[in-house]
Amino acid sequence: MSQRGGLSSTVHGASAKHTVTPLSLTQRATVLSSSTKQNTRSISSPISGLVPPFVPMATLFWPAPHCTPGELKRTLPALMSPEPATSPSRISPNLWNTLHVGQKSAMPWDKGYCQGGFSADFTMNGKVVLGGPGSYFWQGQVISAAKENIISAYYPGYFMQAVEGQIQTKQVQSDHDDNYQGYSVAVGEFSGDGVEDFVTGVQKGRLLYGSVSILNGTDLTTMVEYTGEQMGSYFGYALATTDINSDGLTDLLVGAPMFIVRGSDGHLEEMGRVYVYLQRSPLKLELRLPHPTGTQVFGRFGSSIAALGDLNQDGFNDVAISCPFGGEDQKGLVYIFNGVSDGLRAEPSQVIEGQWAAGAVPPSFGFSLRGAKDLDMNGYPDLIVGAFGVNKAVLYRARPIVNTTASLTVYPTMINPEEKNCMVSSGNSSIPVSCVNLSYCISADGKHLPESLDFNVEVQLDSLKHKQKGAVKRALFLDSQQPLLQRSVRVRRGERLCDHTKIYLRNEKDFRDKLSSIFMALNFTLDPTAANKVHGLQPILNYQSANVIEQKAQILLDCGEDNICVPDLKLEVLGALSRRKEVYLGDDNSLTLIFNARNEGEGGAYEAELHVVLPPEADYSGIARNNESFAQLTCSYETENQTRYLSCDLGNPMRAGTNLWAGLRFTVPRLKDTHKTIQFELQIRSKNENNSHSEVVSYMLDVVVQADVVLNGVSRPDKVFFPPANWKVPKNHEGEPDEDPAVEHVYELKNNGPSHISHTTLDVRCPLHAQAHALLYRVDFSTKGPINCTLDKNITQFNLKLLQATPESPVLALKAQEHRAERRDAHKNPLDHSTNLSCSNVECWTIRCNVGLLERGTTALVKVRSRVRAETFMERSYRQYVLECLAAYSVKKMPYAIRPKNLPNGQKKVVTPVVWNKPDIENFVPLWIIILAILAGLLLLAVLIYVLYRLGFFKRSGPYGTAMEKAQLKPQAASEA
Repeated sequence: MSQRGGLSSTVHGASAKHTVTPLSLTQRATVLSSSTKQNTRSISSPISGLVPPFVPMATLFWPAPHCTPGELKRTLPALMSPEPATSPSRISPNLWNTLHVGQKSAMPWDKGYCQGGFSADFTMNGKVVLGGPGSYFWQGQVISAAKENIISAYYPGYFMQAVEGQIQTKQVQSDHDDNYQGYSVAVGEFSGDGVEDFVTGVQKGRLLYGSVSILNGTDLTTMVEYTGEQMGSYFGYALATTDINSDGLTDLLVGAPMFIVRGSDGHLEEMGRVYVYLQRSPLKLELRLPHPTGTQVFGRFGSSIAALGDLNQDGFNDVAISCPFGGEDQKGLVYIFNGVSDGLRAEPSQVIEGQWAAGAVPPSFGFSLRGAKDLDMNGYPDLIVGAFGVNKAVLYRARPIVNTTASLTVYPTMINPEEKNCMVSSGNSSIPVSCVNLSYCISADGKHLPESLDFNVEVQLDSLKHKQKGAVKRALFLDSQQPLLQRSVRVRRGERLCDHTKIYLRNEKDFRDKLSSIFMALNFTLDPTAANKVHGLQPILNYQSANVIEQKAQILLDCGEDNICVPDLKLEVLGALSRRKEVYLGDDNSLTLIFNARNEGEGGAYEAELHVVLPPEADYSGIARNNESFAQLTCSYETENQTRYLSCDLGNPMRAGTNLWAGLRFTVPRLKDTHKTIQFELQIRSKNENNSHSEVVSYMLDVVVQADVVLNGVSRPDKVFFPPANWKVPKNHEGEPDEDPAVEHVYELKNNGPSHISHTTLDVRCPLHAQAHALLYRVDFSTKGPINCTLDKNITQFNLKLLQATPESPVLALKAQEHRAERRDAHKNPLDHSTNLSCSNVECWTIRCNVGLLERGTTALVKVRSRVRAETFMERSYRQYVLECLAAYSVKKMPYAIRPKNLPNGQKKVVTPVVWNKPDIENFVPLWIIILAILAGLLLLAVLIYVLYRLGFFKRSGPYGTAMEKAQLKPQAASEA
């Protein structure tokens, strides 16, 4: 045993024949230190507790006979001296006595290179096997002798050179120097002769690949040798033997703690590996795959291996494998691997972590291991872990294993919503519900357990729904109207406990999922607060025994005897309500998609939904409600993995024969010119197992660049009246230009969108002169918005003095022709033959403008100011003329990668009529003419009256007519008389 207090490498391995029992190691641990013989300390580990005092029984010093100074002559002749030791006081009494017995040298290093006892193990019949890796110039050596012979030869104060019946390996050729045979040893029966054999590790043998030899237990001859697979891996550093697969044959485990693997990033990483050899027949060992390999870089997985016995009572022995420099802060780890029929389980059942932080020296927790012994006599094997870096040895006590059997039963398993056979209270009344029976049973058994065990039991209804956000539990317990039942029960060891209750189905209006199974889960654990009087350790459930039991029930559907509905879902998308197939860059693009959904199958589609995947550019606006024939759906707008989609309820179930029409409104405000199309994907989805989906229908819209450009123009004033106010006929043709009427034309270019335009040309042309007769002159302009204009350079040279020259002047005619590309017939004056003066018949001036970026709804404005040459029109009094200006625009470019189908262009005519008023001339009439006119009028009236008088116009007729008429009116009596 190491004098530093931990279990050293002198106790490698454990006998495979030791009887062990199930393990679950508690969190308590007894810590053995070199400074105190007993020290109890709490260790946070999932494995086990610790025994009380752990006291070594005896220490034996028994070097091999060939570990003598004579072995050093091949390499250290200069250090040899015939003189005796200098002083007994400078060495221990035992060392002095040993040197005296050797009789070959008195140098203190003579006994320091054999290292006999570096590793050790015991056979079932009492033999001791020692490893001495330093013998024969570190060729190494294995020595064995009977325990009783060693004890009988022991004499206090002296080292034993040899004992009766001792056997040992012999020195071989010098090319085997530095191989370290005996670095690790173990025992087991491999030859089939009933005598236990010896296994030794030679981790530097075979050109540093390492090897493991199985030696005959009778004469130490090599029977089988196994070689490592990687140079420098230290194959054979640790050994253990035990019957892993419970076939009655001893198996072998070999550690290679410096094995290197290639990591996921391609770099080489030292992880460590353990090799498992299963014995199939005498001296026939099969290497099992895959090999347990470490996961901690430089952790030295496989530095120590210990057989533990059957920890979990499954009939297969288990092992512990250490990783002394692994874990957080290199505290060290110990892995527990369970045996199975074909070797070891791939994953450890338990990982114990060291509790000491690394200092100047790592704690090396797990540097040595020993197991397969029931130290606290509770019927379960325990484990000792050495941590020499902190002078500690930790004992983990195995907790009793509880083997459980549980069941959960629901009957009947089909819940008929139409069959209301139970009553549940709701306020002051009771309502009928559909219910079924539920029962659960638990039994417990195991070794060294108390008479009864306390369990915490939990039964959860519709257990899968708790993982779904917002899901409604469809089944409840009838008594509590809750989906969870929690109880504490006491089960007698070896007996079975059962409980019975009822559950019921919620109202179908409260949930949507009618198709999936209703899962019930039974979960049970040992009550951690229950007192335990047996060995002071709480039992633990066997991890291989299921402590979660599930059962399921089904809701009865209208789908035939097999309760399986098979719909046939059809979807047709008819497109936008306006039948549009385009969307426009810059527009919100409101559109309505009309679809027809049908179920042509024989069964209903449960939780049927219309699933619409929206393009990134689109948003959902709502349901179309402008058509009474459309179904009014309920839709939800959701996002999943940056994909936005719409889900609309089509019925639960969407029964066979369903045929519905509906419309969905969308906007597409975020169009980009990187895609020429956008696409909506529509599909009917249900939760049915068969034919649950319709085919995906894609509705595609083209992305189009389009702009509605409008050019407006107006004349201010809208008419020019002649003659102008305060205008006088100029003398000698020297009229004042400022007296000519002013005219302003306003031109507005507006982009009504939806798309932007980036470059547009705008030309404004107006009449300048007709055969040297000026029309509109003294042109000026101003702009507003993203527009830049220039005026013809030649118009500035057109001045009034040239106009005052004679019309027949050839100089003026030639100058006017230079202003325009269009040539006029000088012999025909448009002023004499036409009233509409436009650029088609007179010379014109031009303003050319370049318009920049016009977004939707923005404008560019140009105001053109000029004067109407009054003299030109006064010479042709009372002739009506119209001055016609023409503005034309053409869009040259739009700021998109998508090319427009056509670029907008157009023109606008702005006219200014010349209108003549009667001249306002002042006329003076003398007074005598007025008097004479009045008298003449009176005379004329008198003559007219006289004529009428002579004609009897003013004579009145009598009131009774002629004489005859008067006679007829006389009374009758008078006539008779």
